[in-house]
Amino acid sequence: MASAHLDSILQKAVSGKRLSRDDGLSLLRSSDLLSLGKAAHAVKLQKTGQQVFFNVNCHINLTNICVSRCKFCAFSCGKEDARAYTMTVEDVMERARAALPTGITEFHIVSGLHPDLPFSYYADIIKTLKTAFRDIHIQAFTAVEIKYFADISGLPVEEVLVQLKSAGLGSMPGGGAEVLSTRIRDELCPKKASADEWLKVMKCAHRIGLKSNATMLYGHIDTAEERIDHLLKLRDLQDETGGFQSFIPLPFHPANTELSYMQKPRAYEELKLYAVSRLMLDNFTHIKAFWIMVGLPVAQLALKFGVDDLDGTVAEEKITHAAGAQTATAIAKDDLMRMIRESGNIPVERDTLYKVLKVYNESDSKQPSTTSRQ
Repeated sequence: MASAHLDSILQKAVSGKRLSRDDGLSLLRSSDLLSLGKAAHAVKLQKTGQQVFFNVNCHINLTNICVSRCKFCAFSCGKEDARAYTMTVEDVMERARAALPTGITEFHIVSGLHPDLPFSYYADIIKTLKTAFRDIHIQAFTAVEIKYFADISGLPVEEVLVQLKSAGLGSMPGGGAEVLSTRIRDELCPKKASADEWLKVMKCAHRIGLKSNATMLYGHIDTAEERIDHLLKLRDLQDETGGFQSFIPLPFHPANTELSYMQKPRAYEELKLYAVSRLMLDNFTHIKAFWIMVGLPVAQLALKFGVDDLDGTVAEEKITHAAGAQTATAIAKDDLMRMIRESGNIPVERDTLYKVLKVYNESDSKQPSTTSRQ
Protein backbone atom coordinates (compact mmCIF):
# COMPACT_ATOMS: atom_id res chain seq x y z
CA MET A 1 0.00 0.00 0.00
CA ALA A 2 1.31 3.43 -0.92
CA SER A 3 2.26 5.85 1.84
CA ALA A 4 -0.20 8.67 2.51
CA HIS A 5 2.13 11.20 0.85
CA LEU A 6 2.70 9.06 -2.24
CA ASP A 7 -0.98 8.18 -2.45
CA SER A 8 -1.96 11.87 -2.46
CA ILE A 9 0.41 12.56 -5.36
CA LEU A 10 -0.88 9.59 -7.34
CA GLN A 11 -4.50 10.56 -6.75
CA LYS A 12 -3.63 14.07 -7.91
CA ALA A 13 -2.19 12.72 -11.17
CA VAL A 14 -5.04 10.28 -11.83
CA SER A 15 -7.59 13.06 -11.26
CA GLY A 16 -5.91 15.13 -13.97
CA LYS A 17 -4.15 17.67 -11.79
CA ARG A 18 -0.66 18.80 -12.77
CA LEU A 19 2.23 17.47 -10.66
CA SER A 20 4.93 19.78 -9.31
CA ARG A 21 8.69 19.36 -9.36
CA ASP A 22 8.59 18.17 -5.74
CA ASP A 23 5.86 15.69 -6.65
CA GLY A 24 8.04 14.30 -9.41
CA LEU A 25 11.02 13.93 -7.12
CA SER A 26 8.86 12.07 -4.60
CA LEU A 27 7.76 9.68 -7.35
CA LEU A 28 11.32 9.02 -8.53
CA ARG A 29 12.51 8.41 -4.97
CA SER A 30 9.68 6.05 -4.13
CA SER A 31 10.33 2.30 -4.04
CA ASP A 32 6.62 1.49 -4.44
CA LEU A 33 6.87 0.49 -8.06
CA LEU A 34 3.48 -1.23 -8.22
CA SER A 35 1.60 1.82 -6.94
CA LEU A 36 3.41 4.01 -9.49
CA GLY A 37 2.55 1.56 -12.24
CA LYS A 38 -1.10 1.30 -11.24
CA ALA A 39 -1.53 5.08 -11.33
CA ALA A 40 0.40 5.47 -14.59
CA HIS A 41 -1.69 2.74 -16.22
CA ALA A 42 -4.87 4.46 -15.05
CA VAL A 43 -3.74 7.70 -16.71
CA LYS A 44 -2.80 5.80 -19.86
CA LEU A 45 -6.29 4.27 -20.01
CA GLN A 46 -7.81 7.74 -19.76
CA LYS A 47 -5.80 8.86 -22.78
CA THR A 48 -5.77 5.90 -25.18
CA GLY A 49 -7.85 3.16 -23.57
CA GLN A 50 -6.77 -0.42 -24.24
CA GLN A 51 -5.13 0.53 -27.52
CA VAL A 52 -1.37 0.07 -27.94
CA PHE A 53 0.23 1.56 -31.02
CA PHE A 54 3.02 0.46 -33.36
CA ASN A 55 4.16 1.15 -36.89
CA VAL A 56 6.10 -0.63 -39.61
CA ASN A 57 9.26 1.35 -40.13
CA CYS A 58 12.79 1.16 -41.45
CA HIS A 59 15.78 2.78 -39.73
CA ILE A 60 18.52 4.22 -41.93
CA ASN A 61 21.73 5.54 -40.31
CA LEU A 62 23.56 7.51 -43.01
CA THR A 63 27.01 7.62 -41.41
CA ASN A 64 28.78 6.82 -38.17
CA ILE A 65 31.48 9.46 -38.71
CA CYS A 66 30.86 12.23 -36.21
CA VAL A 67 32.67 15.30 -34.92
CA SER A 68 30.82 15.27 -31.61
CA ARG A 69 32.18 11.97 -30.21
CA CYS A 70 29.96 12.02 -27.12
CA LYS A 71 31.23 9.98 -24.18
CA PHE A 72 28.04 7.92 -24.06
CA CYS A 73 28.09 6.96 -27.76
CA ALA A 74 29.49 3.68 -29.11
CA PHE A 75 28.23 4.22 -32.64
CA SER A 76 30.30 7.22 -33.75
CA CYS A 77 33.89 7.16 -34.94
CA GLY A 78 36.48 9.22 -36.80
CA LYS A 79 37.05 9.19 -40.56
CA GLU A 80 40.12 6.98 -40.29
CA ASP A 81 38.47 4.34 -38.13
CA ALA A 82 38.09 0.90 -39.72
CA ARG A 83 34.41 0.95 -38.78
CA ALA A 84 33.72 4.24 -40.57
CA TYR A 85 31.08 4.30 -43.30
CA THR A 86 29.04 6.84 -45.21
CA MET A 87 26.07 5.89 -47.36
CA THR A 88 25.67 7.27 -50.86
CA VAL A 89 22.26 8.27 -52.15
CA GLU A 90 22.14 4.97 -54.04
CA ASP A 91 23.03 3.05 -50.86
CA VAL A 92 20.08 4.71 -49.16
CA MET A 93 17.77 3.86 -52.05
CA GLU A 94 18.91 0.24 -52.03
CA ARG A 95 18.23 0.02 -48.29
CA ALA A 96 14.82 1.59 -48.77
CA ARG A 97 13.85 -0.71 -51.61
CA ALA A 98 14.87 -3.74 -49.57
CA ALA A 99 12.45 -2.72 -46.81
CA LEU A 100 9.42 -2.26 -49.05
CA PRO A 101 8.16 -5.87 -48.86
CA THR A 102 7.59 -5.46 -45.11
CA GLY A 103 4.89 -2.88 -45.78
CA ILE A 104 6.75 0.04 -44.21
CA THR A 105 5.03 3.38 -43.74
CA GLU A 106 8.05 5.26 -42.35
CA PHE A 107 11.72 5.86 -43.06
CA HIS A 108 13.44 6.82 -39.80
CA ILE A 109 16.76 8.55 -40.56
CA VAL A 110 19.39 9.73 -38.08
CA SER A 111 23.10 10.15 -38.55
CA GLY A 112 26.44 11.27 -37.21
CA LEU A 113 27.67 14.86 -37.55
CA HIS A 114 29.99 14.29 -40.51
CA PRO A 115 32.83 16.83 -40.81
CA ASP A 116 32.80 17.03 -44.62
CA LEU A 117 29.32 16.34 -45.98
CA PRO A 118 27.43 19.48 -47.06
CA PHE A 119 23.86 20.23 -46.07
CA SER A 120 22.84 19.52 -49.67
CA TYR A 121 23.73 15.83 -49.17
CA TYR A 122 21.04 15.46 -46.52
CA ALA A 123 18.45 17.48 -48.44
CA ASP A 124 19.12 15.43 -51.60
CA ILE A 125 18.56 12.17 -49.73
CA ILE A 126 15.21 13.36 -48.41
CA LYS A 127 14.14 14.62 -51.83
CA THR A 128 15.26 11.43 -53.63
CA LEU A 129 13.46 9.17 -51.15
CA LYS A 130 10.27 11.22 -51.25
CA THR A 131 10.26 11.35 -55.03
CA ALA A 132 10.62 7.58 -55.29
CA PHE A 133 8.39 6.63 -52.35
CA ARG A 134 5.80 9.38 -52.19
CA ASP A 135 3.46 7.58 -49.80
CA ILE A 136 6.11 6.71 -47.19
CA HIS A 137 6.56 9.23 -44.37
CA ILE A 138 10.09 10.46 -43.68
CA GLN A 139 10.96 11.08 -40.04
CA ALA A 140 14.52 12.33 -40.01
CA PHE A 141 17.26 14.30 -38.27
CA THR A 142 17.40 15.11 -34.60
CA ALA A 143 17.43 18.68 -33.31
CA VAL A 144 21.20 18.25 -32.83
CA GLU A 145 21.61 17.42 -36.52
CA ILE A 146 19.43 20.36 -37.58
CA LYS A 147 21.56 22.74 -35.50
CA TYR A 148 24.70 21.23 -37.11
CA PHE A 149 23.22 21.66 -40.61
CA ALA A 150 22.64 25.32 -39.79
CA ASP A 151 26.23 25.67 -38.60
CA ILE A 152 27.83 24.07 -41.69
CA SER A 153 25.53 25.81 -44.19
CA GLY A 154 25.42 29.25 -42.62
CA LEU A 155 21.62 29.15 -42.85
CA PRO A 156 19.25 29.98 -39.99
CA VAL A 157 17.72 26.94 -38.29
CA GLU A 158 14.29 27.83 -39.63
CA GLU A 159 15.55 27.96 -43.22
CA VAL A 160 17.20 24.54 -42.80
CA LEU A 161 13.90 23.13 -41.58
CA VAL A 162 11.92 24.84 -44.34
CA GLN A 163 14.21 23.44 -47.04
CA LEU A 164 14.04 19.92 -45.59
CA LYS A 165 10.27 20.11 -45.25
CA SER A 166 10.04 21.26 -48.87
CA ALA A 167 12.22 18.29 -49.88
CA GLY A 168 9.87 15.85 -48.16
CA LEU A 169 10.68 15.77 -44.45
CA GLY A 170 7.50 14.88 -42.61
CA SER A 171 8.49 14.95 -38.93
CA MET A 172 11.49 14.72 -36.59
CA PRO A 173 12.65 12.06 -34.12
CA GLY A 174 13.33 13.05 -30.52
CA GLY A 175 16.97 12.07 -30.24
CA GLY A 176 19.85 14.27 -29.17
CA ALA A 177 18.02 15.55 -26.09
CA GLU A 178 20.06 13.24 -23.82
CA VAL A 179 19.36 15.07 -20.53
CA LEU A 180 18.56 18.76 -20.92
CA SER A 181 21.16 19.83 -18.37
CA THR A 182 24.12 22.15 -18.95
CA ARG A 183 26.19 20.24 -16.39
CA ILE A 184 25.65 16.91 -18.11
CA ARG A 185 26.18 18.21 -21.64
CA ASP A 186 29.39 20.02 -20.65
CA GLU A 187 30.69 16.76 -19.24
CA LEU A 188 29.45 14.21 -21.77
CA CYS A 189 28.71 15.95 -25.06
CA PRO A 190 30.19 19.47 -25.15
CA LYS A 191 30.54 19.57 -28.96
CA LYS A 192 26.87 19.16 -29.77
CA ALA A 193 23.84 21.44 -29.45
CA SER A 194 23.20 22.74 -25.95
CA ALA A 195 20.00 22.05 -24.02
CA ASP A 196 18.62 25.46 -24.94
CA GLU A 197 19.55 25.00 -28.59
CA TRP A 198 17.80 21.60 -28.69
CA LEU A 199 14.63 23.16 -27.30
CA LYS A 200 14.84 26.13 -29.69
CA VAL A 201 15.15 23.83 -32.73
CA MET A 202 12.12 21.85 -31.60
CA LYS A 203 10.15 25.03 -30.99
CA CYS A 204 11.01 26.24 -34.48
CA ALA A 205 10.10 22.88 -36.05
CA HIS A 206 6.73 22.86 -34.30
CA ARG A 207 6.09 26.44 -35.37
CA ILE A 208 6.45 25.57 -39.06
CA GLY A 209 4.23 22.52 -38.76
CA LEU A 210 6.70 19.69 -38.17
CA LYS A 211 5.71 17.32 -35.37
CA SER A 212 8.43 15.58 -33.38
CA ASN A 213 9.07 13.11 -30.61
CA ALA A 214 11.05 13.78 -27.44
CA THR A 215 13.50 11.54 -25.59
CA MET A 216 15.65 11.34 -22.47
CA LEU A 217 18.83 9.27 -22.29
CA TYR A 218 19.12 8.41 -18.59
CA GLY A 219 21.18 6.21 -16.32
CA HIS A 220 24.69 7.68 -16.64
CA ILE A 221 25.72 10.69 -14.52
CA ASP A 222 22.23 12.18 -14.31
CA THR A 223 20.50 12.88 -10.99
CA ALA A 224 16.84 12.59 -10.00
CA GLU A 225 16.60 16.36 -10.05
CA GLU A 226 17.98 16.55 -13.58
CA ARG A 227 15.56 13.91 -14.81
CA ILE A 228 12.55 15.76 -13.42
CA ASP A 229 13.82 19.10 -14.73
CA HIS A 230 14.17 17.50 -18.16
CA LEU A 231 10.54 16.38 -18.06
CA LEU A 232 9.41 19.83 -16.93
CA LYS A 233 11.24 21.53 -19.82
CA LEU A 234 9.50 19.22 -22.27
CA ARG A 235 6.15 19.78 -20.59
CA ASP A 236 6.60 23.55 -20.76
CA LEU A 237 7.43 23.47 -24.47
CA GLN A 238 4.50 21.15 -25.14
CA ASP A 239 2.22 23.66 -23.40
CA GLU A 240 3.54 26.30 -25.79
CA THR A 241 3.58 24.40 -29.10
CA GLY A 242 1.71 21.13 -28.79
CA GLY A 243 4.20 19.71 -31.27
CA PHE A 244 5.49 16.66 -29.40
CA GLN A 245 3.80 13.40 -30.35
CA SER A 246 5.40 11.01 -27.88
CA PHE A 247 8.00 10.80 -25.14
CA ILE A 248 10.56 7.99 -25.16
CA PRO A 249 12.74 7.29 -22.10
CA LEU A 250 15.98 5.66 -23.29
CA PRO A 251 18.17 3.74 -20.81
CA PHE A 252 21.89 4.28 -21.30
CA HIS A 253 23.86 1.31 -22.72
CA PRO A 254 27.47 1.67 -21.53
CA ALA A 255 29.28 -1.09 -23.46
CA ASN A 256 31.96 0.17 -25.87
CA THR A 257 31.58 3.77 -24.68
CA GLU A 258 33.87 5.95 -22.56
CA LEU A 259 31.51 5.16 -19.68
CA SER A 260 31.79 1.39 -20.06
CA TYR A 261 32.48 1.00 -16.33
CA MET A 262 28.87 1.95 -15.59
CA GLN A 263 25.90 -0.39 -15.18
CA LYS A 264 22.95 -0.23 -17.56
CA PRO A 265 19.70 0.66 -15.77
CA ARG A 266 17.84 -2.43 -14.64
CA ALA A 267 14.22 -3.29 -15.35
CA TYR A 268 13.01 -1.80 -12.05
CA GLU A 269 14.44 1.61 -12.92
CA GLU A 270 13.22 1.41 -16.51
CA LEU A 271 9.64 0.66 -15.46
CA LYS A 272 9.73 3.44 -12.87
CA LEU A 273 10.83 5.96 -15.51
CA TYR A 274 7.96 4.99 -17.77
CA ALA A 275 5.47 5.43 -14.94
CA VAL A 276 6.89 8.74 -13.73
CA SER A 277 7.04 10.08 -17.29
CA ARG A 278 3.38 9.25 -17.84
CA LEU A 279 2.38 10.94 -14.57
CA MET A 280 4.49 14.07 -15.06
CA LEU A 281 3.85 14.63 -18.78
CA ASP A 282 0.13 15.26 -18.54
CA ASN A 283 0.11 17.03 -21.93
CA PHE A 284 1.72 14.11 -23.85
CA THR A 285 -0.73 11.61 -25.30
CA HIS A 286 1.83 8.90 -25.99
CA ILE A 287 4.64 7.34 -23.94
CA LYS A 288 6.75 4.97 -26.01
CA ALA A 289 8.86 1.97 -25.02
CA PHE A 290 11.58 1.57 -27.64
CA TRP A 291 11.90 -2.21 -27.38
CA ILE A 292 15.36 -2.12 -28.96
CA MET A 293 16.65 -0.28 -25.87
CA VAL A 294 14.90 -2.20 -23.09
CA GLY A 295 14.28 -5.60 -24.62
CA LEU A 296 10.96 -7.22 -25.47
CA PRO A 297 10.09 -8.54 -21.96
CA VAL A 298 10.49 -5.12 -20.30
CA ALA A 299 8.72 -3.39 -23.17
CA GLN A 300 5.77 -5.73 -22.71
CA LEU A 301 5.67 -5.10 -18.95
CA ALA A 302 5.87 -1.37 -19.62
CA LEU A 303 2.37 -1.59 -21.11
CA LYS A 304 1.18 -1.79 -17.49
CA PHE A 305 3.32 1.20 -16.44
CA GLY A 306 1.90 3.96 -18.59
CA VAL A 307 3.27 3.01 -22.02
CA ASP A 308 0.92 2.93 -25.01
CA ASP A 309 3.37 2.61 -27.93
CA LEU A 310 6.06 0.06 -28.82
CA ASP A 311 7.61 2.00 -31.73
CA GLY A 312 7.88 -0.27 -34.76
CA THR A 313 9.43 -3.15 -36.62
CA VAL A 314 12.66 -1.09 -37.04
CA ALA A 315 14.52 -3.20 -39.63
CA GLU A 316 17.46 -2.53 -38.74
CA GLU A 317 18.83 -0.60 -35.76
CA LYS A 318 22.59 0.07 -35.41
CA ILE A 319 23.20 2.75 -32.77
CA THR A 320 22.11 0.92 -29.63
CA HIS A 321 23.62 -2.34 -30.84
CA ALA A 322 26.99 -0.64 -31.16
CA ALA A 323 26.69 -0.06 -27.41
CA GLY A 324 26.20 -3.74 -26.68
CA ALA A 325 22.44 -4.22 -26.99
CA GLN A 326 21.57 -7.91 -27.17
CA THR A 327 18.09 -7.41 -28.60
CA ALA A 328 17.14 -8.26 -32.18
CA THR A 329 17.74 -5.59 -34.80
CA ALA A 330 14.19 -6.00 -36.14
CA ILE A 331 10.90 -7.64 -35.24
CA ALA A 332 8.02 -9.00 -37.29
CA LYS A 333 4.71 -7.18 -37.07
CA ASP A 334 2.95 -10.32 -35.88
CA ASP A 335 5.37 -10.61 -32.96
CA LEU A 336 4.65 -7.05 -31.87
CA MET A 337 0.93 -7.71 -32.09
CA ARG A 338 1.27 -10.88 -30.03
CA MET A 339 3.12 -8.99 -27.30
CA ILE A 340 0.35 -6.42 -27.17
CA ARG A 341 -2.44 -9.00 -27.05
CA GLU A 342 -0.73 -11.01 -24.31
CA SER A 343 -0.76 -7.89 -22.12
CA GLY A 344 -4.54 -7.58 -22.52
CA ASN A 345 -4.39 -4.72 -25.00
CA ILE A 346 -5.53 -4.06 -28.56
CA PRO A 347 -2.86 -3.72 -31.28
CA VAL A 348 -3.28 -0.61 -33.40
CA GLU A 349 -1.10 -0.01 -36.44
CA ARG A 350 -0.51 3.71 -36.93
CA ASP A 351 1.39 5.93 -39.26
CA THR A 352 4.10 8.28 -38.01
CA LEU A 353 1.61 11.05 -37.22
CA TYR A 354 -0.62 8.67 -35.26
CA LYS A 355 -3.28 8.27 -37.90
CA VAL A 356 -4.84 4.87 -37.23
CA LEU A 357 -4.22 2.51 -40.16
CA LYS A 358 -5.82 -0.58 -38.66
CA VAL A 359 -7.20 -1.77 -35.35
CA TYR A 360 -6.42 -5.47 -35.03
CA ASN A 361 -9.28 -7.40 -33.49
CA GLU A 362 -8.84 -10.89 -32.09
CA SER A 363 -9.94 -12.46 -35.38
CA ASP A 364 -7.01 -10.81 -37.13
CA SER A 365 -4.57 -12.95 -35.14
CA LYS A 366 -5.65 -15.95 -37.21
CA GLN A 367 -4.73 -14.30 -40.49
CA PRO A 368 -1.42 -15.13 -42.24
CA SER A 369 1.51 -12.87 -41.45
CA THR A 370 2.07 -9.99 -43.87
CA THR A 371 5.59 -9.24 -42.65
CA SER A 372 8.74 -11.21 -42.10
CA ARG A 373 11.68 -10.81 -39.84
CA GLN A 374 14.60 -8.91 -41.38
